[in-house]
Amino acid sequence: MIWTILLLVLLIFILTNRWRSKGEPPLDKGAIPWLGHALEFGKDASKFINRMKMKHGDVFTVRVAGRYVTMLLDPHSYDTVLGDSDSLDFTRYAQVLMERIFRLRLPYSQQAKSKEIMKRHFVGRNLATLNSAMSRNLQALMKAKTTQNQKDWKEEGLFNFSYSLLFRAGYLTLFGGEQNNNPIDPSSVYEEYKKFDGLLVKMARGTLRQEEKKTAQSVQNKLWELLAPAGLTDDSGSSPWLHAYRQFLQEDGTDAEMQNRAILMQLWATQGNVGPAAFWLLGFLLTNPEALMAVKREFSQNTQMETTTGTPLMDSQVNTPVFDSALEEALRLTAGPFITREVVREKTLCMADGRRYLLRKGDRVCLFPYVSPQMDPEIYHEPQKYKYDRFLREDGSVKKDFYKGGKRLKYYTMPWGAGTNGCVGKQFAINTIRQFVYMVLTDYDLELCDPNAQMPEINTSRYGFGMLQPEGDLPVRYKPRNTH
Repeated sequence: MIWTILLLVLLIFILTNRWRSKGEPPLDKGAIPWLGHALEFGKDASKFINRMKMKHGDVFTVRVAGRYVTMLLDPHSYDTVLGDSDSLDFTRYAQVLMERIFRLRLPYSQQAKSKEIMKRHFVGRNLATLNSAMSRNLQALMKAKTTQNQKDWKEEGLFNFSYSLLFRAGYLTLFGGEQNNNPIDPSSVYEEYKKFDGLLVKMARGTLRQEEKKTAQSVQNKLWELLAPAGLTDDSGSSPWLHAYRQFLQEDGTDAEMQNRAILMQLWATQGNVGPAAFWLLGFLLTNPEALMAVKREFSQNTQMETTTGTPLMDSQVNTPVFDSALEEALRLTAGPFITREVVREKTLCMADGRRYLLRKGDRVCLFPYVSPQMDPEIYHEPQKYKYDRFLREDGSVKKDFYKGGKRLKYYTMPWGAGTNGCVGKQFAINTIRQFVYMVLTDYDLELCDPNAQMPEINTSRYGFGMLQPEGDLPVRYKPRNTH
């Protein structure tokens, strides 16, 4: 038995071990055969990648659970990855995650078509319709939370408050809920989704324990059942986008079970980041009085303008540079996605400064904008601090000129991804967050339960999966402003 184990370990070592070849990036395999740096990477990717950056520079290859991943951390060179669809492939790694997280298998061709459908429905008049529906749902849900004892303060954790409200409003807007022939309670969907979201990172990494696997499967089954009616018919209460997406899946020959899994994937894609983003923004505002006053002042001015011109705040044409800067700064500090590509054929990585590195077929290459540019002290002074006006010039106009190595950056913050990873629903998400923050700051009194409270720490295990989430919560209290 001992000899068998030793032979297996030796075989794993031989199959997964390699040495740096001439022209390749610095290679750091870690001390543990096959596993490499997987444990440290999964525990706190930002801390690990920063340590590797200090050791090797802004490009290096690490071994993570049998795979070799080249990290590129020079934002001046990101286009060499984002612009190459011949040697680098996005869909293969996306397919891996789809199967691990959603147990979903769809043809490669469907991804591009799905994105085109979303693009059509999240612009122009279609976007305006979604904005209006979202605004109505937010207001209705918020009023429902405060109908009893309206003169009394209601206490709640800000993360739960933001996430639950925005998720339910987004679900009603896009997927249908208590309307027409679909009697599904959005709160039921949210409660199951939160369980799913709590296991998502482990599902993506394939590290679920046996009991967690049973829980994940049970939650997935419940969500598939709850989402089964969404988008099936014109009168299902779902948005035209979801109905068009469901119809596309049907016409493409996708069976009913896979359709429901695809709908769950879309639920995560559309609702998984907006709530956390709104939480971070509101939290930073509440713990930074100067920032809070500046955003409130701008909202007040726009309220007067709305009364005069009739242009609603949800309109993407409304000029809110202070809010936009405050949001951009919150996202800079808390958006931590990986942008990953599979190397499908050997590639020469041409850096902006002239350096050249060979990438091996079968490896992965990964950008981590959270480390650079977003938290890079060469780009941002005191990058750990929240400064609401960081993206404003002295005259109040939008600031877009940031530099590294004396050269202006094309990518100075990347919370929405870029290239094929770019967020199609970006404008709808921004409009939603703006309307939500406007509503709670204008129509309600919202304050910290403890005036001296600080922002909770980041859950470091969630680096790589979009918006980060907090460890714990930030207790707040609120009540309608028009009743004292």
